[in-house]
Amino acid sequence: MTAEMIIDRLKQSFPDATVEASDMTGGGDHWAVKIKSKAFANKPLVEQHQMVYKALGEWMKKEIHALKIETLK
Repeated sequence: MTAEMIIDRLKQSFPDATVEASDMTGGGDHWAVKIKSKAFANKPLVEQHQMVYKALGEWMKKEIHALKIETLK
């Protein structure tokens, strides 16, 4: 798992987004993501995070053990 893979996957679901991803531990399974997209407008924080989890799909079940999310509108 690389930052580029996460960024590419999120940009597929949020084409207008600016995305940053960083490996928090160096092990490739604990990530911090900062994503700014108009798709988050008028949505509560919980729903914004659910949208990110959905975009990452099956990676959230195995490859990504922990994910810190910062969403911006």
